[in-house]
Amino acid sequence: MKRKIQVGILGFGTVGSGVLRILKQHESKIKQITGEELNVKKVLVRNVEKKRGEFSEGIELTTNAADILMDEDIDIVVEVMGSIVQAKDYISQALKAGKHVVTANKDLIALHGNELVALANDYQCDLYYEASVAGGIPILRTIVDSLASDHIQKVFGIVNGTTNFMLSKMTNNNDTYEEALQKAQELGFAENDPTNDVDGIDAARKMVILTRLAFGMNVELEQIETRGIRDIQLADIEMAKRLGYRIKLIGAAIEKDNSVRVDVGPVLVPEDHPLAGVQNENNAVFVVGAAVGETMFYGPGAGALPTATSVVSDLITVAKNIGLGTTGTVFNSYQHETNLTEDKDVESKYYMAIDMQDQTGQFLELTKIFNESDVGFDQIIQQPFSKASAKVVIVTHRMNKAQQNRIINDLKKAEGMNLLVCFKVMEGK
Repeated sequence: MKRKIQVGILGFGTVGSGVLRILKQHESKIKQITGEELNVKKVLVRNVEKKRGEFSEGIELTTNAADILMDEDIDIVVEVMGSIVQAKDYISQALKAGKHVVTANKDLIALHGNELVALANDYQCDLYYEASVAGGIPILRTIVDSLASDHIQKVFGIVNGTTNFMLSKMTNNNDTYEEALQKAQELGFAENDPTNDVDGIDAARKMVILTRLAFGMNVELEQIETRGIRDIQLADIEMAKRLGYRIKLIGAAIEKDNSVRVDVGPVLVPEDHPLAGVQNENNAVFVVGAAVGETMFYGPGAGALPTATSVVSDLITVAKNIGLGTTGTVFNSYQHETNLTEDKDVESKYYMAIDMQDQTGQFLELTKIFNESDVGFDQIIQQPFSKASAKVVIVTHRMNKAQQNRIINDLKKAEGMNLLVCFKVMEGK
């Protein structure tokens, strides 16, 4: 008689409880799809006395991870506890014990994914992490499986729900940054310390994973130009509207001549582009392939059940592999030499807001700075900023990163000029 596939879960927070709920509610369907019966045997918790509802009935709760990691009956370990150091240690122990692993830990996979994949390969175990990027959107499996035959050229989009929620409130309700952050924290979208979200770090880590799967290149976090949303003022959002744009925090990985450029930052998105309409905590990722063209994947980027759905999807894949005897193959085996695109080959239009002293010759000096870098103006608007200064908003023609860096350095050295913000401008649909 075929035995059940035994599962141990590390963590019983919102995602862990969501995983258990889905497994219980869709038990019959999962068994039909996989041909296997999945049974959650043990769950790691902080407090075994806490009441956890009907879905935890019949499951052993423990505060000792070793009870799961050393249990010879457990076939698959699900890690949904968060953290980096401890989670890495537990996953490493599980793989060395011959257990397959499913994780939703984007920080861990971004920082130590290659090491863990190599360890899984050494011990012929499965390691899946669909839920590490974009919550319930199956973007990783789409890249790895559905688009495996295509040459992917771009992956870009909104991959952080917290900042998109905040920018939605600032754009639609005229909330200040501080007001939008407070609402995000009250609803549980933002942590008490929101640094990883608002400074773009969370989005950058997701772009590490997306770049690795889409292009086979291992880009380090420090190689990603990363900016958050702290500097965005309501005045910038209103000006963007006036110019026909919406400001979104965009992560982008773009391939050019066998090299890749990855960045995260505020971008002026044309109001008729689908990304401009992505509201609140939702995520949306565009994948552009040479054959398939432009495809968009949209949905909830966080939350217990959306993320848990991706986790269970990975569990189903592992269960199928166990049943077929095909475990030990890596989630993604595509590798390519990592080459970073040079600054001179990275081009975009830019939105610049400059505080300029109201004195004779300032506009001439500003024009000279741009002329010396061979960059022209697409649009230029002047507004009063204070009694002694004006705010000049410029949308540039296309320029490369080398030109942009030179202009920024020249503005810093110029007397009576203060660059307030510099954001990329997305061109067309």
